[in-house]
Amino acid sequence: MAASISRSSIATYSQYICSRSSPSDRRANLTIDSHCCWKRLCCSSRCQSVFHGSDKNSRGVETQSAMEDSHFEVVIKDPSTLPRPLSSTKSSVSTGSRLRVAYQGVSGAYSESAAEKAYPNCEAVPCEQFDAAFEAVERWIVDRAVLPIENSLGGSIHRNYDLLLRHRLHIVGEVKFAVRHCLLANHGVKIEELKRVLSHPQALAQCENTLTGLGLVREAVDDTAGAAKHVAFHNLKDAGAVASSLAASIYGLNILAEDIQDDSDNVTRFLMLAREPIIPGTDRPFKTSIVFSLEEGPGILFKALAVFALRQINLTKIESRPLRNQPLRASDDNGSSKYFDYLFYVDFEASMADQNAQNALRHLKEFATFLRVLGSYPMDNSMP
Repeated sequence: MAASISRSSIATYSQYICSRSSPSDRRANLTIDSHCCWKRLCCSSRCQSVFHGSDKNSRGVETQSAMEDSHFEVVIKDPSTLPRPLSSTKSSVSTGSRLRVAYQGVSGAYSESAAEKAYPNCEAVPCEQFDAAFEAVERWIVDRAVLPIENSLGGSIHRNYDLLLRHRLHIVGEVKFAVRHCLLANHGVKIEELKRVLSHPQALAQCENTLTGLGLVREAVDDTAGAAKHVAFHNLKDAGAVASSLAASIYGLNILAEDIQDDSDNVTRFLMLAREPIIPGTDRPFKTSIVFSLEEGPGILFKALAVFALRQINLTKIESRPLRNQPLRASDDNGSSKYFDYLFYVDFEASMADQNAQNALRHLKEFATFLRVLGSYPMDNSMP
């Protein structure tokens, strides 16, 4: 079983890795910067204006170019000089070829199953918190991370939206996973004997009708499998857990009820994150994720979204998040009306290799105060 990664262990692992390889060793032989790569990819000088516009449109916050902001580069790596991911059982260099993929939770979590769906035959590495998974990828402890971003019943996972902006990782794919919740308890415990139930807040929300009908008090914990582990480890007789059937098998619990979610179409969308972006193509359906901010003004959000509508680009997701560390701003000279500044996260169905998408971002940049491409990656159109 893979060792769990906590935030406190990140620094230790990082020191170990850095002692084995200098920063120059991590970048091998050939690096192509964003200017050259996108020029070759798009074969058009007009493409460059999407990412390298003048500063005349900056208003307080510099509008950063999509791939400059992401430090886009193509790197040819020499395996003998690069630091390798740590072994799951000891602080030694891994000689295996399996990808090490971080997920949040403990063994038996839905995120672990999603990681294995995204990267078959990977070594799934549990992390205590979402931010620990981000840091594990950044510091070369693992190769990838697979983290939830939204659920069809519970909505967006706001914490991961915030972490996407705070960290410098790239979205390289998505995977949709069907979630089937079970009510678990220790053997010998009957459903009518339960007084409370433990699980992740999203899982509790997704099973609200069932749990309300049973009259159970809900207690939130960090993850579903962790709830099952807690119930089993402490041999609780009055508490159950909402988790997967896999968690029941791992921790020796009895399944009292299956498929207890309020809607049978319960799907979680996960993002696949890496240190470096992939070069987008046009050979299959692609999705692009961006984040931007705007000045306050009448119709400014309408104008921002219109750059996609004018080019027949379909938006699949829009999420607003308050811009942190920004004070409330007055909308008039008297300061009688105040408002928050917001960041807008948008997913749209187009590849950054498509001239149409490049034109849309060039247009958006004319009035965006900040713009960053989080990733351009293949869509998951498979049945979850």
